[in-house]
Amino acid sequence: MQITFLGGAGEVTGSCYLVETAEVRFLVDCGMFQGGRDADRKNHAAISFDPETIDFVLLTHAHVDHSGLLPRLAVLGFRGPVYMTGATADLLTVILKDSAHIQEKEAEWHAKTALRNKHLLSHENNPLYTVTQAEIFLRQIRSVNYDEPCQPHPSVRCCFRDAGHIIGSAIIEVWLKSGSKQRKIVFSGDLGQKGHPIVRDPTLIREADYLLVESTYGNRCHRSIQDTRDELIEIICRTFSQKRGNIIVPAFTVGRTQDLLFLLSDLQRQGCLSAMDVYVDSPMALAATEITLKHSELLDKETIDAIHWHRQHNENMRIHFVQEVEESIRLNHIQSGAIIISASGMCDAGRIKYHLKYNLPRPECSILFTGFQAAGTLGRRLVDGNKSVRIFGEQIPVRASIHTVGGLSAHADQQDLLDWLKGFSRPPLKTFVVHGEPDNAEIFAGMIWEQLQWPVGIPQRMTTERLD
Repeated sequence: MQITFLGGAGEVTGSCYLVETAEVRFLVDCGMFQGGRDADRKNHAAISFDPETIDFVLLTHAHVDHSGLLPRLAVLGFRGPVYMTGATADLLTVILKDSAHIQEKEAEWHAKTALRNKHLLSHENNPLYTVTQAEIFLRQIRSVNYDEPCQPHPSVRCCFRDAGHIIGSAIIEVWLKSGSKQRKIVFSGDLGQKGHPIVRDPTLIREADYLLVESTYGNRCHRSIQDTRDELIEIICRTFSQKRGNIIVPAFTVGRTQDLLFLLSDLQRQGCLSAMDVYVDSPMALAATEITLKHSELLDKETIDAIHWHRQHNENMRIHFVQEVEESIRLNHIQSGAIIISASGMCDAGRIKYHLKYNLPRPECSILFTGFQAAGTLGRRLVDGNKSVRIFGEQIPVRASIHTVGGLSAHADQQDLLDWLKGFSRPPLKTFVVHGEPDNAEIFAGMIWEQLQWPVGIPQRMTTERLD
C-alpha cells in the first residue's frame, strides 16, 4: 500500500496523488500546473504513468489546478469513472471546455507568432486536449452526494464531506483494504475559511490513519472579514471618487467571482457603497453563477438573504455578464467607474490579460487581487511589485495601484487549518503537508509538530511513501 505525490507537493498547483495496492490503482485529483513556461513543460510530461492501469479517479473540486488534466488522462488511455459531488460535476462541464478553448486559442496565437517570426513551434505550444476531447471525457463523470458512502472498487470505500472552499468542494475519506489490512486515508483537498460567504464551513473529520492536508496559507493568518470589508470600501471609494479610474479584478470564475459579487451586494445592502456597474467578463462566469444558484441547498443563510435583497434592488449594483468578444473589447474604452471581474485568477490566460494591458499603465486605476498567486504567474509578478510586465509580447508599464485583499481568499489560513486539525480525536500515523509553496509548507509542518505533536512530513514531487 503506497501513495505517490505526482503534483501539489512543494507547490500550489498540479494536485495529483496516485494510490496503489496489489488490488487497485487510483488517483485523487489530476490537476493542471500553472505558472510560466515551466508549467507548460510539466503539463505535457505530467502523465508519466500508464493511464490505462488507473481504475478510477476521485476529484476533490472543480478548480483546474485539481481537475485540469483529466481530459488529458483520458486522451492518453484512461477509461475509468471519475467520482465527484454533483455540484462539481456541473461545474466541470463548463470549466474543462473553457480550459480546452483557451488552449486552442493560445495554440493558434503561438502558431501565428512562430510563422511571423520564422520560429519552430515546440510541442509544448500544442493544446493538452481539444474542446471535443473534453466533451468526450465528460461521459466518464459519476456524481455522488455529500456524506453518502461510495464504493468505486471492491477494496475501496470513500465518502465526500463538505470542504467549504467552493461550491461542491470536498474532503475525501478513503478506506483502503489490502489483504487483511485496512487503512483510512483523508485528503483535505482545498479547505475554506470558517465564516466565509457562499459556502458552508468545512466539515470536521474525526480520525485518519494517514492525512494529506493543504498548506496554501499555512504561513499566515488572513485579515478579519470586517477589516477586509473596510479595505474593499476604501479601495473602491478612492479609485472611483478621488482618482476616477477603474478597478480590475483577476478572479477565478468559479468561487471567487461569486464571493465578490455577494460581498459587493452585501455592502450595497448595508449602505456602504453607492450605485455602481460591475462587469463580469468571462464566458463561463454566468454559467458558473447559475450552477451556484442551482445548488442553493449548499449555500449559507446570509448568502440566501443577500440574493433575495439583490433581486429586489438590482438597480443599486448593476451586474453585466459579458459573453461576446465584441462586448469585452468595448470594456477597454471605459475610462472610469467600472469594476471589471475577469478570468483567469492568476492572469496567465483569458480576457483578464487584455484588461490589464489597457489599465495597468493608468495611475488612476486599481488592480485588486483576491486570491493566491502561484510562483511564475503574471499575477505573482504584479503582486511582487514588478514595475513592468510582458503581455502578448509587449512590455507594459505598471502604474496602476496594486492591492491584495487576502481576507477574500477561499482558502483556510494557518489558524483555520490548525483548528480543523484539532477536530481529529487522535493523531494520524502520519500527516503529509501538501499544496503549498516550500516555505509555507515548512512553517505549517512546524506548527503541526509544535502545537499537536503529530508525526508530520513534507513530501516532494514524484516521491513515494509506503502506508504500513
